[in-house]
Amino acid sequence: MNAVRLTPPATLTQPRLDGPGLVQATIPLASSKSESNRALIIDALTGFRCDLQNLSTARDTQTMIRLLKSTDQTADVLDAGTTMRFLTAYFAVTGQEKIMTGTPRMCERPIGILVDALRALGANITYLNQEGYPPLQIKRFSASAQSSNRLSIRGDVSSQYISALVMIAPLLPDGLTLQLTGAIGSRPYIDMTLEQMRYFGADVQADWEAKTITVAPKPYTPKPYAIESDWSGASYWYSVAALANDRIAGPLTAEINLLGLKAKSLQGDSAITDIMRSLGVESTFTDSGVRLTKCPTATSLTWDFTDCPDLAQTVAVCAAVKGVVLRLTGIESLKIKETDRVAALQAELQKIGAELVEIEPNHLYEVHQLAVSPSGPATIATYDDHRMAMAFAPVAMQYEIIIEEPGVVAKSYPSFWDDMARVATVKFTEASPAL
Repeated sequence: MNAVRLTPPATLTQPRLDGPGLVQATIPLASSKSESNRALIIDALTGFRCDLQNLSTARDTQTMIRLLKSTDQTADVLDAGTTMRFLTAYFAVTGQEKIMTGTPRMCERPIGILVDALRALGANITYLNQEGYPPLQIKRFSASAQSSNRLSIRGDVSSQYISALVMIAPLLPDGLTLQLTGAIGSRPYIDMTLEQMRYFGADVQADWEAKTITVAPKPYTPKPYAIESDWSGASYWYSVAALANDRIAGPLTAEINLLGLKAKSLQGDSAITDIMRSLGVESTFTDSGVRLTKCPTATSLTWDFTDCPDLAQTVAVCAAVKGVVLRLTGIESLKIKETDRVAALQAELQKIGAELVEIEPNHLYEVHQLAVSPSGPATIATYDDHRMAMAFAPVAMQYEIIIEEPGVVAKSYPSFWDDMARVATVKFTEASPAL
C-alpha cells in the first residue's frame, strides 16, 4: 500500500481501480494552484511580505515557489505553463537575468505573444532555439525604462499572457493599458487575476465592452491571503458522484462533501456546478464547502467551454459513460496544453466505448456513446497530462479501468490517488523493468 503516495514512485505506474459501491465521502480538496500562482507573483512583487495561507501543494505551485527564491541563472519550469508565462514577465520587470526553459513539451508551447508584448514595454528577451518558443533568455531591464504604456494583445489564445502582463503593471512607472483583440477566452481566469490584484491594493479597471484593462502605477500592499480549494480538482468528484451507482436502484446513491469551496468563487471552473446538474449531480453549499448528491440526468448537454477549458475532459468522459450526448465548443485551446487534449480524448474515449466527433472543424465537437461497451479493463494512456488521468479515473464507479503513469497527477492534485482510495479500490502494479 506504500505505492499509494502523495507523489507515486516512478516505478509504480498503473493504479487499478475497481467499483462500484455506495459513495459516501468527505474530501479535503487540494488548494487552487491558479489562485496560488497569482498570489505568489503578487507576493514576490511586494518583496515577499504577504502572509499566504493554504498554498497549493501541486508541483506547478511548488516549482513557482522554488524558482521565485532561486538565484540560479536558469529557471527550469518543468511542464508548468502558467509558471513559465508568469515568471517570464516577473523576471523581466524586476530586472533579473534568466534563461527560461522546461520539458521538451514545454518548449513546444508558444510564448511569442507574451514576449512580443514584453519587448514592446522595453524588455530585452531573445530566443535560444525556435522563434516564438522556449527556451528564451531574459536580459537585465529596468522598469523605469518603460517604452510604452499601451499594448494590443490577442484575447483568444491564452488568458495567462494577459494575467502575466497586468500583474506586473503596478510596478511600471507609467502603468499599462491592454487593448484586447478578438474573442476573449478563459475570461474568469482574467477576472480572478484582477480581483486578486485589487485585494492587494492595485488600481485596475476593466472595460469589457471596449475590451480594455487599465492598471495605474500603484504598488501592491502586502496583506494576508487564504487560498480557496481547487474547483478544477472538485470536478473529478462531481464525475464520481455522477457515475456512482447508476445501475443500482435506491433513493440515495451518492453523498460527497468537498471541503473548502465557496459559493462565490474567483475560479471559473466553479461552472462545474451548473454543468454537472445536467449530468445528474446537485450542489448544496454548506459552512465547510459543498455537498454533492444525485439528481435526474438530462439526455443531452450543450456547453461552451471557452471560459472553463480545463473541465472539458472530465465532462466529456462522464457524458460518454452515462450515454448523454454532449456538444462541446470552446475547446480549441486544448490543443496547446500539456498534450493535444482533443486528440488524446479522441483516442482514449474509444477504449471505453465512446467517441469524440468533430462536427465543425476546430469549433464544434460531439461525444457519443457507442453500442459496444468495453469487454474488459481499458488501459488509458495519459500523455504526461494530469487531467487525462483524473478525468478517466471516475470511470471506476462503473467499470474496472487501468490508468497509466499515475504520477502525472502531482502537477495539480498530488493526493488524488489517496482520495480516490476513499471511494474505490486502488491497486498499483509495478512497471516492467526497462530493457
